[in-house]
Amino acid sequence: MNFVNKPLSAGLYFVATPIGSARDMTLRGLDILASADLIAAEDTRTARKLMEIHGVPLNGRKVVAFHDHSGESAVARLVGDIKSGKSVAYVSEAGTPLVADPGYELGVAAIAEGLFVTSAPGASAVLAALTVSGLPTDRFAFVGFLPAARQQRETEIAALRDAPFTLVFYESPKRVGEMLANLRDVLGGDRRAVVCRELTKKFEETQRGTLAELADAFDGRAVKGELVVLVGRAGATDVAEMDVEDALREAMQTMRVKDAATVVAGALGLPRRQVYQTALGMKEDE
Repeated sequence: MNFVNKPLSAGLYFVATPIGSARDMTLRGLDILASADLIAAEDTRTARKLMEIHGVPLNGRKVVAFHDHSGESAVARLVGDIKSGKSVAYVSEAGTPLVADPGYELGVAAIAEGLFVTSAPGASAVLAALTVSGLPTDRFAFVGFLPAARQQRETEIAALRDAPFTLVFYESPKRVGEMLANLRDVLGGDRRAVVCRELTKKFEETQRGTLAELADAFDGRAVKGELVVLVGRAGATDVAEMDVEDALREAMQTMRVKDAATVVAGALGLPRRQVYQTALGMKEDE
């Protein structure tokens, strides 16, 4: 047992947990789980299993649920526990709390009360994927999950078209094929990208290529597990006026002028105002 059981100051302790291999748990994280007065978890079964694997006894301490569906009363109870002098450790099901995982409302409430809040950093799918991607890591943006509806998803992708840094997304295995096709259509097929699946687990897979290549590779493919999709930073492109009009004409068959302009501007790397004016002119000509 490589942990230290010692009293903790009253406060909220966000503890990162492994995204796959249980051996990625940090020693400080184990110290906190062994010493906290109360443990709150996104999934209590996962938290108990992790502690069991590492030989961390509960000794009668409670493990309470706190997740996306927990209401204000659950936040109030945990804040009340800290105010009464208890140390509360919070763990999400996997990875770092608050990074596309619950915990934000709890942290904000504790900070608002002037309580001690700290983090025991550790595993993160975002950073693990960046490390193995081969894409630039000096500047990146974590986008998380895109909207499920296609039009909303493409509009959000278009808004990221000219971002001068690597983009990091999470995606469901059921939607990754469609998502990659949307990224290809909006950002262009030549953009470098990476798909990471089941990081740190037995069937870990990292697939690199262009968006066109990856969209083809995942088209109709049934995949399982946790997925991180990374897209390289934008580059300058030269676009002919005819290409802009052709793209707008196709987009306006299914979208409003405003939305079509947003998507086409993002896909071609052009100022939205310029594309919108072109779209309005085409609409008037019709």
